[in-house]
Amino acid sequence: MNRLSYVDRATGEPIRRYEHDHPGSLVHVDVKKLGNIPDGGGWRFVGRLQGERNRAATPGKPKSKWHNPKLGYAFVHTVIDDHSRVAYTEVHDDETAITAVAVLHRAVEWFADRGVTIERVLSDNGGAYRSHLWRDTCEALSITPKRTRPYRPQTNGKVERFYRTMADGWAYARCYTTEQERRDALPDWLHQYNEHRPHTACGNQPPSSRLINVPGQYI
Repeated sequence: MNRLSYVDRATGEPIRRYEHDHPGSLVHVDVKKLGNIPDGGGWRFVGRLQGERNRAATPGKPKSKWHNPKLGYAFVHTVIDDHSRVAYTEVHDDETAITAVAVLHRAVEWFADRGVTIERVLSDNGGAYRSHLWRDTCEALSITPKRTRPYRPQTNGKVERFYRTMADGWAYARCYTTEQERRDALPDWLHQYNEHRPHTACGNQPPSSRLINVPGQYI
C-alpha cells in the first residue's frame, strides 16, 4: 500500500513527478475562487451562528432574495513556474479575460526582473483562457499557449498543489476580521513561500533557489 505522502489526495493515484528543465520553459496559470470574509470574521473561525451575524452586519453588500448580503468572491490569479515553483499571484474581484491578460502582462515583467523569460503557458479550459484576447496576448508576448485536457485538472497539478499550500499558509491560516486584511497579508506570505519556505520538489530549498541570473544572486 502506498504511503499517503506518495499519493495525490484528490485522486488517490501515485504522484508522478516531472518538471521542465529550466525556468520559464513552462508556467501554469489558474484562478482560485475564495468566498469573501465578512467584517468580524468568517464561520470557519467564529462559528456558523456568529459568522452569519457578521455576514448580515457587513455593510455595502447587495441583498439576496433571502435578505442575506452577497459577499461575493475573491479570485486568486496565479502564474507558477514549472521548473522552480516560483509563484506570482494577484487577487481580483473577477476572472474575466481582461483581468487574466493584465495579470499575465505583469507576471511576464515580474519574472523578467528575475532573469526568467516565459516561453509557454499552460491553462485549463476556462472562458478567459479560451478567449481571442488571451490567444492574441500570448502571440504578442511570444508565448505559446497550451490547455489541459478537459476534466483532467491533475495536468495542471503544480498550480493546484500550490493552492493547497496557499490555503493552509494564507487563505485560512488565521482569523481575518475583514476581506481586505486577508488580501493585505498575501504579499508577505508569498515572499515567504518564494524566498524562505523549503519546498520538497526543490530539494527542501525555497523555490527562488532554482532561479538563475537573479540580480544580486551571486553577490
